[in-house]
Amino acid sequence: MKIVERRFSDVHRKNLVLEGIHPLLARLYAARSIRSAAELRYEPGGLLSPRSMRSIEAAARLLADAIEAGKRLLIVADYDADGATACAVGMRALRAFGANVDYLVPDRFKLGYGLTPELVDIAAQSKPDVLITVDNGIASVDGVARAASLGIATLITDHHLPGAQLPDAACIVNPNQPGCDFPSKAIAGVGVMFYVMLALRAELRDRKQLETDTNLGALTDLVALGTVADVVALDANNRNLVSQGLKRIRAGKAQPGIAALLRAAGRPAAEASSFDLGFVAGPRLNAAGRLADMRLGIECLITDDEARAANSAQALDTLNRERRRIETQMLEQAVQELQKLEGQEQTSFFSATWHEGVVGILASRLKDRLHRPVVCFARGADGVNLKGSGRSIPGLHLRDCLDLVSKREPGLILRFGGHAQAAGLTISESGYERFTRAFERAVDELLPAEARTRTVETDGSLDESHCTLQVARMLEAEIWGQGFPQPVFCDTFAVESQRVVGERHLKLRLVKDGRRYEAMRFGALDPLPARARAAYRLAVNEFNGLKSVQLNVEHFES
Repeated sequence: MKIVERRFSDVHRKNLVLEGIHPLLARLYAARSIRSAAELRYEPGGLLSPRSMRSIEAAARLLADAIEAGKRLLIVADYDADGATACAVGMRALRAFGANVDYLVPDRFKLGYGLTPELVDIAAQSKPDVLITVDNGIASVDGVARAASLGIATLITDHHLPGAQLPDAACIVNPNQPGCDFPSKAIAGVGVMFYVMLALRAELRDRKQLETDTNLGALTDLVALGTVADVVALDANNRNLVSQGLKRIRAGKAQPGIAALLRAAGRPAAEASSFDLGFVAGPRLNAAGRLADMRLGIECLITDDEARAANSAQALDTLNRERRRIETQMLEQAVQELQKLEGQEQTSFFSATWHEGVVGILASRLKDRLHRPVVCFARGADGVNLKGSGRSIPGLHLRDCLDLVSKREPGLILRFGGHAQAAGLTISESGYERFTRAFERAVDELLPAEARTRTVETDGSLDESHCTLQVARMLEAEIWGQGFPQPVFCDTFAVESQRVVGERHLKLRLVKDGRRYEAMRFGALDPLPARARAAYRLAVNEFNGLKSVQLNVEHFES
């Protein structure tokens, strides 16, 4: 592992300071390519216009016509946090616009991802006139065709990369489709649906079909949650969306379900951060899709009944605890398997006892531990095929890697799809060993030598004057996430003491220039040397109602 320091333009840092940005934030922002304070003014008026999103006005006309004619709309959701929040945005906005709308979410264990022909047949039982996909659909060629054969129109809203063939839908809104000039290609599925609702409101206003104007800004907490939880790059527009949502949450104006999710985790809404969205509310919402039925998560987000929201959030919290227990057991099994290999590299893992809904998290944990692309498999519900989920490291595009395996070994991979860093696939159980060899070979060929060294980017040393509770809270309040990483600092410490707490963590006391610092190393028990160069986050620790500053050590080197 190599700890490196992010470079930044000192000219940009000085400009930011002159514009009134805190000196530490100025350095952090300059290292994230921010040149002026104007880029950090997150206001609703600064959001990108919906008009540059291809076909969005056609989508608005399609929906407005359907609402005027009293047609039945059915949202087809996905079973992750992005899909659930996108569905909630659609349900809340369309109901406010007077639409006859309901939703359907596939059972991931029986039907898998997206608008499949089988899911269309289920949807047809409720006799919809229009299907609206959220966070899926761009690859659903067969599903859209099946809907058309039944006389059902399809509106696709998605953000995933399209394949060689686009579905023959009534309308497609996806910033990543050919010919779309919308600048934010990193927008999440929930962001796309939010923009479609903005365009629909404008269309309904022009037609004078709105009895009362609808404040779509009230839905930005849902947009913020889905955006951060889906780990899309936080470009300027996404940061603005997240900022609008966090402002509502902190002001006590969150949807009852989001407020209840934070409350169930013991996190005060008034101090909500992007961390809370990605690592507190998001996992609890995702737990429904991983272990049970995402309807529980969607119902939590669309109800206005605070008691019902609280009950749903408690159920989701219970599911998330169970998910963590299952994940821990699976990780222990995988680590035991690795120890038997005595240092040999392995990229594919399978156990007949693993849970299909948790293999993606397991792959992520092993990827972080091994610093290699990893695919983990579990038996599918049919008992014949294996469902796999993979995670990659910078330097290897996982979907392209699976595409190479598929072309070299025809028929081996039954289905696959995904992105650069995450992908899913299905293979037959009898093909597991063959896949393992083919995937390992492809990784060896495609992964550049320079990407094989684990590199931890930091923001350099943190001055003693900035190691305060006030600064820690200031950092927590800013917008951080994928592509705009939370600050990590690096300094050399003497390790005065260390002890195991909670069976899985190390409590540390570190010393630098005569000052002692309380620190934690979560999820790792390997002891630090007497003197260590540590990469760490500045955090707020709360114990018995008292808050203090704490260093959370993420990596170290002797």
